[in-house]
Amino acid sequence: MLSLLATLAIANTGLYDFTYSDIDGKEVKLEQYKGRVVLVVNVASKCGQTKQYAALEAMYRKHKGDGLVILGFPCNQFGGQEPGTGSEIKEFCSTNYDVTFPMFSKIEVNGAGRTPLYKWLIESTDGKDIEWNFAKFLVGRDGKSVTRFPSKLAPDSDAFAAAVNTALKA
Repeated sequence: MLSLLATLAIANTGLYDFTYSDIDGKEVKLEQYKGRVVLVVNVASKCGQTKQYAALEAMYRKHKGDGLVILGFPCNQFGGQEPGTGSEIKEFCSTNYDVTFPMFSKIEVNGAGRTPLYKWLIESTDGKDIEWNFAKFLVGRDGKSVTRFPSKLAPDSDAFAAAVNTALKA
């Protein structure tokens, strides 16, 4: 019975139901992104995939006027590749990749400390743990439909760009 209730609770949840602290510690209600296509990414500064910041930022600048927003959630669960403080992460992203999309405070995406947002994202897709930094979840304008993409799929790949374009047109 409890499992059924948990499943029903997740089914009635959407992106707009969550609130998180941004990289500066200010509370942000994700409902402010209502009607937009949202790309949620767990990021890290010292990872082989860190160069994806450049493609993510380029995508954000190209499509933010079309309704795309990218939310970066630093995570240190994979090889300790995001050890910095919020201010260090912000400085790294700004200095090295000129990141202007919203960045949030460090979170956990797997295990007992998994944040509710990632619990919802995972349960809304394939139910599998996050495999590494830069896993990507594309959330539709309705705040509920979610598509998952693996860490290694580059944001500037044809397949990923096509998925984003399709979501933006929906």
